[in-house]
Amino acid sequence: MTPKTQQPLHPYSVKIETPTGKSAALPVTLLTPKQAEEVQVEFKRLAHEAGVKGARINVQRAVADDYEKVIREAKACLRTAVTKAA
Repeated sequence: MTPKTQQPLHPYSVKIETPTGKSAALPVTLLTPKQAEEVQVEFKRLAHEAGVKGARINVQRAVADDYEKVIREAKACLRTAVTKAA
């Protein structure tokens, strides 16, 4: 058997927008480039099946600034949790 070639994981930011103007930013997640493409295809399929026209998904590789922002927010959240627990 030949071993499967593993694709590297990268941080991606995902934002979903509805035709009514509502949007949701999902937490940064680790995906392979192929998974990032598949998420977009699956979203379009789900929107079509639900009869929602004009819904959009934006999947982008997170840049270092995004990563640093996530780490800062995580640290702030943890500090708050420690303060509340005390």
